[in-house]
Amino acid sequence: MAQGERRVIATNRRARFEYEVLDSFEAGIVLVGPEVKSLRAGKANLGDAYAVIRGGEVYLEKLHIGAYEPATRANAEPLRTRKLLLHRREIAKLAGRVTERGLTLVPLSLYFKDGRAKVELALARGKRQLDKRETLKRREHEREAQRAMRGRGQSRR
Repeated sequence: MAQGERRVIATNRRARFEYEVLDSFEAGIVLVGPEVKSLRAGKANLGDAYAVIRGGEVYLEKLHIGAYEPATRANAEPLRTRKLLLHRREIAKLAGRVTERGLTLVPLSLYFKDGRAKVELALARGKRQLDKRETLKRREHEREAQRAMRGRGQSRR
């Protein structure tokens, strides 16, 4: 693997649909040994995960990391709160922006970079129902255009 290359473990596909991403940050994540092995096996789910700022530190809530079977006793609770590692300046910037109306911290993806587990954290604003409908319409139009282009390239017999 080349320097700085990302090996994606899990992505939060719903986050980009539910939220408008304003800014994104890369954060390290504090894990125990069996959790790292579970991540390497791909046993992670970002579905309902979100981040909170408490006492000048950022924590990731509801990130599900499945148990690593060979480590019977050392396994941590799958949904435990995990600390995120960010620079103090970044935490201060995020804390200031999260207090604004309607902004939240949502994890977009979980990946390995240079052998270390990282989380791509997004500063996001929730979309209204109207915006979600527009996103669905735009996707459908793009699919139809792709189908039309595919159909034009084929010769007729």
